Amino acid sequence: MSQEQWTAVDRYITDHMVAQDAALEAALEASARAGLPAINVAPNQGKLLMLLAQLHGAKRILEVGTLGGYSTLWLARALPPGGRIITLEAVPKHAEVARENIARAGLSGVVEVRLGNAVDTLAQLEKEGQAPFDLTFIDADKVRTAEYFAWALKLSRKGSVIITDNVVRKGGIVEADSTDANVQGMRRFYEAVAAEPRVSATAVQTVGSKGYDGFSLALVTGDPR
Repeated sequence: MSQEQWTAVDRYITDHMVAQDAALEAALEASARAGLPAINVAPNQGKLLMLLAQLHGAKRILEVGTLGGYSTLWLARALPPGGRIITLEAVPKHAEVARENIARAGLSGVVEVRLGNAVDTLAQLEKEGQAPFDLTFIDADKVRTAEYFAWALKLSRKGSVIITDNVVRKGGIVEADSTDANVQGMRRFYEAVAAEPRVSATAVQTVGSKGYDGFSLALVTGDPR
């Protein structure tokens, strides 16, 4: 198996099951022109997020890590009438591109992009009484993922879902002595989830156009408050 084959299979899946439209394609093109890193979710992963949100009936969604807003668009499309998504981004340029992409897609009325350090912004959401969120998608810097998970749980309710991306790190997650800060950050995340009695969780390895990685899914089974 090779990266070329994984990419080809992703392309095959996308061609048959994931309809790319002008707004989604424009978001990717605008992000590339602006020089944003090409670390957005793949199209089939974006649709998976949308389907999970729809299956869960999520009306209020929190996203930690906006980048150019590609995953945000997929999640926003899952919202029922009256639904809302708040997405958090630390980099001003990324937030600007995301806002433009969201506006182009006609979704500014249901998506709010908040700029700032995510831990500070998450605390502000609590102060404002924005919780609970039905679904949270965490895809920000990996070093602080355990902190983001703790906040996501705090801002959830019993029955909420927390999805976290990039939890396998090309298999590096099993290396206890890794010098990669991102790997160690994700190991702390696993330890936090394993020690948390209020969630039931699992993780899945994935291969595709984005390489070898994976995501976790946690169901909040106890009262997070």
